[in-house]
Amino acid sequence: MIVLHRLKGEDFFLNADLVESVEEMPDTVVTLVDGRRIVVSDTADVIAQRIVEYRASILVSASQMRASV
Repeated sequence: MIVLHRLKGEDFFLNADLVESVEEMPDTVVTLVDGRRIVVSDTADVIAQRIVEYRASILVSASQMRASV
């Protein structure tokens, strides 16, 4: 899950695996795999970085779990 911000500033968690695309036009619109669209105040670059960090954290956790077995 990644933290994003609605236009009014409220935080919410989004399952990063459901993100299909992110566009800035000029507001940032996150399109999910089911076609829903969410307008957020975060930039596309910030969202992309959060998704990369989220996925990297999963790989690190899996590696640590294998090492402890």
